Amino acid sequence: MAHAQIRPTDALTVLTTARTLPLVAVASVKFAACVTEWVTRRRTRLALDHLEDWQLRDVGLTPSAAQREAQKVFWRA
Repeated sequence: MAHAQIRPTDALTVLTTARTLPLVAVASVKFAACVTEWVTRRRTRLALDHLEDWQLRDVGLTPSAAQREAQKVFWRA
């Protein structure tokens, strides 16, 4: 017996063409976007904490400003 499989592109097409998205889909997308933003902040701040002074000057930051930013927790903008 063959099972019907929904390809990811088909599922996205269904979601983007629907007039309203199911509440679970909306919540899932918002959650995924939030987690993605948190991960990006964490990675960026970890990298910022390891930059040399000349690299900080290149991006227009002082060492103290970079340290303050690097010490923030990932959920703070």
